[in-house]
Amino acid sequence: MRFILSLITWYHGETLGTRLMTRFRGSKVGEDEQGNAYYRNRDDSRRWVIYAGEPVASKVPADWHGWLHRTFDNNPAERPLPHKTWEKPHLDNLSGTAAAYVPAGSIQQAHPADRRDYEAWQPE
Repeated sequence: MRFILSLITWYHGETLGTRLMTRFRGSKVGEDEQGNAYYRNRDDSRRWVIYAGEPVASKVPADWHGWLHRTFDNNPAERPLPHKTWEKPHLDNLSGTAAAYVPAGSIQQAHPADRRDYEAWQPE
């Protein structure tokens, strides 16, 4: 079923065109810690990623993002960027889920804060 979906849609993995290009013209450059595989063609005019699981662009780490967009040419598999101790691991986008951030005073909270300090604007 997944193979059939990949023939007609892009959001179930790589499309048939990407699969064929990867197989016949791509050379694997490396993988990140999430299992995403990175490829380039022979003359390095194209670079692409095959996602492990759901294709979400925010799952591409900063060092591989820089390589994909030619910010730098160093292969992160061979020369990874130094990471700072304060950097946090990747979290999926939680918007639309029960774990999404809801600020104080939002009407989405179970008990929104009483806003007596707020006065609605009225035109004169």
